[in-house]
Amino acid sequence: MSTSRSLLKFAATMLCLVGMAVSGGPNLAALAQETEGQAKVGGDKPLPENPFPNRVPAASLDGGVEWLNTSGPLSLKDLRGKVVVLDFWTYCCINCIHVLPDLKYLEKKYGKELVVIGVHSAKFDNEKETGNIRKAILRYEIEHPVVNDANMTIWHKFRVGSWPSVVLIDPEGQFCGIASGEGNRELLDTVIGKLADYHRAKGTLNEEPIKFDLERGKESATPLRFPGKILADAERDRLYISDSNHNRIVVSTLAGQLVKVIGDGQIGAEDGAAETARFDHPQGMALSGNTLYVADTENHLLRTIDLTSWQVGTLAGTGEQARGRDAGGELKTTALNSPWDLFILNDVLYVAMAGPHQLWSHQLRSGTIQNYAGSGREDIINGELAKAALAQPSGITSDGENLYIVDSEGSSVRKITTSPDNSLTRPTGTVTTVVGASDLPRGASLFEFGDIDGKAGKVRLQHPLGIVFHEGQLFVADSYNHKIKVIDPAKRTSETWLGTGQPGVALSPPQLSEPAGLAVAGKHLLIADTNNHRILKVDLKTKAATEFKVEGLTPPASAAP
Repeated sequence: MSTSRSLLKFAATMLCLVGMAVSGGPNLAALAQETEGQAKVGGDKPLPENPFPNRVPAASLDGGVEWLNTSGPLSLKDLRGKVVVLDFWTYCCINCIHVLPDLKYLEKKYGKELVVIGVHSAKFDNEKETGNIRKAILRYEIEHPVVNDANMTIWHKFRVGSWPSVVLIDPEGQFCGIASGEGNRELLDTVIGKLADYHRAKGTLNEEPIKFDLERGKESATPLRFPGKILADAERDRLYISDSNHNRIVVSTLAGQLVKVIGDGQIGAEDGAAETARFDHPQGMALSGNTLYVADTENHLLRTIDLTSWQVGTLAGTGEQARGRDAGGELKTTALNSPWDLFILNDVLYVAMAGPHQLWSHQLRSGTIQNYAGSGREDIINGELAKAALAQPSGITSDGENLYIVDSEGSSVRKITTSPDNSLTRPTGTVTTVVGASDLPRGASLFEFGDIDGKAGKVRLQHPLGIVFHEGQLFVADSYNHKIKVIDPAKRTSETWLGTGQPGVALSPPQLSEPAGLAVAGKHLLIADTNNHRILKVDLKTKAATEFKVEGLTPPASAAP
């Protein structure tokens, strides 16, 4: 939710809480350069300087509701001898998701010295449920222990103020500091290395690896794994499924006959034949002629699939996450930031760029991509395209004239005007809010969520992720309410259409678990029922639901439960 990109700012922040307890402390140069202390080990060998000499005892990890990815609760006493990083996160937050690859890198590099503990301190009510956190652990393939800090007890003990934040604790159980934001891999790497060197020389480092009882070991393989988005093509009798955690795209007929699997199941960014190409947790898709466009979310790329040759290519992105508020540029030299959904209107590919809280655009067959709407500020603020604020846009649709998006972190549905004559480099138009809170004092709209049907600003959703327009209405995957809502964009009304509000697998009455993708095919609404690893097919008139199964689809050979 907040992003720190400066290493100097990170170091200063990390040391500020230590400074509250004791004066002094090392500066960035002291952390980054080799130093020699005055103490001796074994008589002659100098002990490296402690990078955090003014430490204070760390607070306890007591207060969590339940522990996951481990056989039982952990204490700092249990972890004595290890460098410990506490990752305060909430699974809705794109910035928290961006921190996970950095933690995975550090866990691999310091496999003997480091233990990461995820402290899940929820924003949304739905995120306080241990079962839902467990699903998020599996979806984001987290391999370290996680404690459900549903009451934010641990959060308050460590005086955390925003998501994501990390706390560093040394092998003697001493608190070293705290930092908020993403993009801090380099300095974390530096200070963890310094701490490991110091405590290894001192004899207080435990380098015996710890193995944890991971949730994934309790799971069975399934044909689909956390499917994110779906796209129906009635003209070609095709359904496209982003099988996100299998890192592939599944193509079937609308009757469920398997046509093609694109991607070998392993994480990667390789172009080429369907059998060898690779993705990293793809999400939204859009179709133009014979080309399927794919938001390759965790690769920070836009990919293309030729539906005749089944060849995969890369349209845009560098493969590195963009930092800051880039206005755009050439396709292959402009970094992207978590593209989440796609839609094509009037030969323009629109991209819900969740990371920088913006909507981007690319004129098909041109060589550029650029920001279309959103200042980059995370909020629900209406106004001109460039001045309006979005909040983690995660789904796009259109009525043929206007765009509609779901702003997941603002729990709202937004309308964005478009014109075929607009210049994509200097577009004109407005962003308004169809339902949900907006234009509240800074940031307050982000915490106006719930499950309230009604009209306009009185409506409350909870982290919606999917949206599709059909016959004058918007169907919305109200993900954390485990429901499908139907919204009249003209009257600005919202009502529950499907779902009991409780996660489940029942078909009568239909239950859902964090649905994320929607598509209309003939007389049916198709739903990517993400946490249930399935696609549901629901009659638009009777609401009778059946599971849509792809005949012959199996997990990829590389899939790990």
